[in-house]
Amino acid sequence: MRLIRWAAALFGVALLVFASIAAWFSYSVFGDTTHPAAETEVIIPRGSTLDDVARQLAQSGVIGNALAFHIFARARQADANVHAGAYRFEPHQTQSQVLQSLLSGGAQVASWVTIPEGFTAGQIAERLQAAGVGNATDLKRAFLTAPFKVDGTRVTGLEGYLFPSTYLVPTDASVDQIEKQLTDEFFKELPADAPASARKLRVTVPQGVIVASLIEREAKADVDRPLIAGVIYNRLRLGMPLQIDATIEYALPEHKAELSFADLKINSPYNTYQHDGLPPTPIANPGRPSLEAAFDPAKTDDLYYVYCGNGRHVFAKTMPEHQANVARCLH
Repeated sequence: MRLIRWAAALFGVALLVFASIAAWFSYSVFGDTTHPAAETEVIIPRGSTLDDVARQLAQSGVIGNALAFHIFARARQADANVHAGAYRFEPHQTQSQVLQSLLSGGAQVASWVTIPEGFTAGQIAERLQAAGVGNATDLKRAFLTAPFKVDGTRVTGLEGYLFPSTYLVPTDASVDQIEKQLTDEFFKELPADAPASARKLRVTVPQGVIVASLIEREAKADVDRPLIAGVIYNRLRLGMPLQIDATIEYALPEHKAELSFADLKINSPYNTYQHDGLPPTPIANPGRPSLEAAFDPAKTDDLYYVYCGNGRHVFAKTMPEHQANVARCLH
């Protein structure tokens, strides 16, 4: 009998503990509306785990208990659906309401957007829209027509000046705000000596950016970028057509993995097989390595290059050397 009484007592204690835990959990998740005390904005970094999110929300005063939030979110299988970004929470919400705001995006006020090197203005517009920022059609139209000044030279369109990086972009940002955020970063990354270097190369800074965009679309290895830049400047100096396939790809309505002979005859100012000199605008948005190469090209006599696999190009000074490289690399 004594054993039965002890078992009953332990069972009663266990029930009491369980009821206490359940009450604590229920209140923490569904009943506590003391947090946040005021409107609070929280930035969740990219790569954050659910544990990171719970801890950050608690430290910011958005929730009262990180452990209860973590358990509740796990139970809801919400850990994979809490996205990085900036969130603004109204005061006096339950943890359940906070989690729902995170999952629905209702509290999100800014999104992380990564723009890879070599993206065009159109691709950037689509990437922004996919992140919940702006309309791709409106953004692309603005990107390609906005007036812009670089080193005192006026240009039309921001192609080439929307710097590739990772940004936290407000979801309600205007087109002008987005343009400023991306172009401000361009000016931070443009080599400080770009104006002086451009004068030595006998180009304007905008023309140097066009060269950088060609390098970005052509090069695969950073070590080749200054060498490709040297070839481009050598051909410009000699009045040779650049004959860069990437400029034709830019002019085509859709991307093609391989150009045809008909494509090489396309009637476009971007056809550097038919038109001497640089194309009228950049053909992509170059990163820092391509900008550095464009304003500090390798000193070389090479006039030709061809991709030879393994991420590298091979270079040649004469047409016979180039033809031998082509035969070796492409056949």
